[in-house]
Amino acid sequence: MADAPDSKSGTLKGVWVQVPPSVLSHISSCYFVFRSLSLMKWKPKTCKVETLGCKVNQYESQFFREMLELNGVVEALENEIPDLCIINTCTVTHDADAKGRSLIRKIHTRNPNTKILVTGCYAERDPNSLKNIDGVSSVIGNKETFLSSLSEFGISQRPPNISRFDDHQRAFVKVQDGCLLNCSYCIIPSVRPALISRNPDSIIDEIADLELSGYREIVLTGIHLGHYGIDLSKGKPKVEWCRLWHLLQKISSRFPTLRIRLSSIEAAEARDDLIDVMKSNPLLAPHFHLCLQSGSDEILRKMRRRYSSQGFIDRCERIASSLDRPGFSTDIIIGFPGETNDDFELTCELSKKIGFFKMHLFPYSPREGTPAASLDDPVPPQVKLQRRKVLEQIEKENLLKYQECLLGIEEQILVESNSTIRPGWVEGTSSRGIRVMLPGMIEALRRKLIPVQINGIHQGILESFPLPESKIMEPNPISSKQRMPLALI
Repeated sequence: MADAPDSKSGTLKGVWVQVPPSVLSHISSCYFVFRSLSLMKWKPKTCKVETLGCKVNQYESQFFREMLELNGVVEALENEIPDLCIINTCTVTHDADAKGRSLIRKIHTRNPNTKILVTGCYAERDPNSLKNIDGVSSVIGNKETFLSSLSEFGISQRPPNISRFDDHQRAFVKVQDGCLLNCSYCIIPSVRPALISRNPDSIIDEIADLELSGYREIVLTGIHLGHYGIDLSKGKPKVEWCRLWHLLQKISSRFPTLRIRLSSIEAAEARDDLIDVMKSNPLLAPHFHLCLQSGSDEILRKMRRRYSSQGFIDRCERIASSLDRPGFSTDIIIGFPGETNDDFELTCELSKKIGFFKMHLFPYSPREGTPAASLDDPVPPQVKLQRRKVLEQIEKENLLKYQECLLGIEEQILVESNSTIRPGWVEGTSSRGIRVMLPGMIEALRRKLIPVQINGIHQGILESFPLPESKIMEPNPISSKQRMPLALI
């Protein structure tokens, strides 16, 4: 039946018409194809993204995931063989390279028909060795060529930003890439040499999408976060600069209920401009991950670091005098070539003085292609192991002292998981970067910022009780009593 307009009213009235057999045949064929596809349960292309390394790599992997989804490629299920596997590699140490090769071989052995695409810093540093591993279909060092490399999967579009952060309760936002330094032990400046800062508007758009997805804490990250904006500000008058503290101010003004955390910066880059912005914005987390590497000036010189041990201490003291009991964590390299017992003791003394509640400890291993790889006087493995144990004990003592100085304060906890030691309680991260537990159900509290008062220590973890939901967390004024010596933090 077809419709024809009524000559008087202009409305449509039904009339019977004869449909040619050829048209009926075509309609029947289309219906059969549609039904056949439905019965076959047509499956889209699938992908798995595997990530090794730092927060920047984790961010970039999330971008890959969402780019593939935008083009109709879906994440493979737990026991499903993916059509494509993207492996985002790290190359900071030989061990990182070995993990990358091992992961490639494991995936190829399990799923020999899966196309494996390798990217990341290892792919940038040594693409030829990766191409020779069985199962590798493509190696991409420069991620900007991703679209052309994935054309066979129908990939032609890329999202403007990420909108979620899979398997995390906090979202990482990459704001900067590249490093201009030349530390003697580090290979990263040679694989990420270009200093590139994202436009603030792009960053704010991304955070807005993440906020809509329910994230309450954003972690700003980069290869050298403290150098954010150098390229954006170059050649401009100072009033037009856009450095890290300017970015923090913009984000805080736009998102007054989100907690913003810095991932890692150099002590010299925790400038007064940055601290002033943090003082005036209570949801800028007073947690500083400052990369020390060594407390010995002689070792710092060999490492080509840009500060002295006293300069590092001075910067931490300025931070501690400006903010209410800030948290300090760090990276330390153990057993750098030529590190004597006296050098190591200086590292121990400085670690106690600053009171790092968390120390990422890395036994030194020579990295081919770096100046330090040719240094003589290596430290024996058994000495590195013993020194690590000493620093681990200092870390435990520092953590307890810091926990004790936080008793009684009001905090905000980002709830992330059930407590592993107390049923009916949940755990999360405080603004100062330390773990805290509180009573509650994870289904109701996950990913929420809960105001609490810290009132005890239970099996090595701070315990707390929620404050009324309406209580507003105001910045704590710094009194003379709160300006504690670093040794008490």
